[in-house]
Amino acid sequence: MITPASLLYPDAFLSPLAIDEAVHRALDEDLGRAGDITSLATIPEAAKAQAVLVARQSGIIAGLPLALATLQKLSPDIEVRAHVRDAARVAGGQSVLTISGPARAILTAERTALNFVGRLSGVATLTADYVARTEGTGMRICCTRKTTPGLRALEKYAVRCGGGFNHRFGLDDAILIKDNHIAVAVGIRPVLERARAHAGHLVKIEIEVDTLAQLREVLATGLADAVLLDNMDIATLREAVGMTEGRLKLEASGGVTPDSIAAIAATGVDYASSGALTHSAPNFDCALDIEM
Repeated sequence: MITPASLLYPDAFLSPLAIDEAVHRALDEDLGRAGDITSLATIPEAAKAQAVLVARQSGIIAGLPLALATLQKLSPDIEVRAHVRDAARVAGGQSVLTISGPARAILTAERTALNFVGRLSGVATLTADYVARTEGTGMRICCTRKTTPGLRALEKYAVRCGGGFNHRFGLDDAILIKDNHIAVAVGIRPVLERARAHAGHLVKIEIEVDTLAQLREVLATGLADAVLLDNMDIATLREAVGMTEGRLKLEASGGVTPDSIAAIAATGVDYASSGALTHSAPNFDCALDIEM
């Protein structure tokens, strides 16, 4: 039997616990106390159906493991044939999954399954557009923590499906010193000294700067692993790259859009991060069509 794990993008990890939790939460939200009263009232218990999950636009597909887990949660008798797996590029009108089994379960799962695929494919497709605009530069496109509450692991997985990379998953996996941290700690050197004294040997330290003067101060300390260059124009980014001379990693952030990403990549920065990959990705158009 096909499993959610078999549909995952092989170059990215998504915990089966995250899949189960997301599916359980989404179905609980939709089924409420009485279940799908429309299907219960109108569809005979023994009725069977076949349906096809179809991409109605071109792009990068993601979320199929969650769609499958949704169907299997509602009936063990559901059978699914996958035509692609996550991270595949699909054309408009292309069949993605063929589903057969109890009609009630298929109809009840429809919206939840499509919500997962539409949301995550939208993130993957937007990410792939950013990545395509920087091809050949070596710069990595990264997401941020600007994710839908409760869906961070899923959306960051979708970024990987689109060819992007993940920034922090949370506050606990790296130190990122922002302008407010610097303000409260009263300066760049004091905040970096405190961070370095606290950090374990495997924890990276990144610090945000707004000006080249701040970048010079960071370089003089020798205490950071990476610098986030916040809302700098192209000329300033290029100057920052020259000033750093490869001594630490540089990340451009702020004003990172499809229109600006190619020019940002050409400056020589190592990374560009964009919250838009997750907070502003358009929903991917997909549908579930019944074939009786």
